[in-house]
Amino acid sequence: MESISKDFAVQLLNDDAQRILKLIRNQKNSLCISQCKAFEEVVDTQMYGFSRQVTYAIRLGILSSKQGHQLLSDLEKELNQLYSDVYEETQEKKEIGKEV
Repeated sequence: MESISKDFAVQLLNDDAQRILKLIRNQKNSLCISQCKAFEEVVDTQMYGFSRQVTYAIRLGILSSKQGHQLLSDLEKELNQLYSDVYEETQEKKEIGKEV
């Protein structure tokens, strides 16, 4: 049985985190992100799946608990920033609409 390197496994997890971010960035339509329950469920499902992958990697000894929590924390921070950006854009559009 061949084993994979820890570096390779960590890279796969990082790739999955970037895939989740890309999924959300591609839905930059603020109405979809801010009002679409189905989209929120997709994000929640992706985040849950990613957290399970990280937990599994920790259990296998591929990641330390600290590394795993950092991966999840980094992804959550980026997602929160993206949501904040969309919220700000939505507010700016509302303000512009009031001025007209």
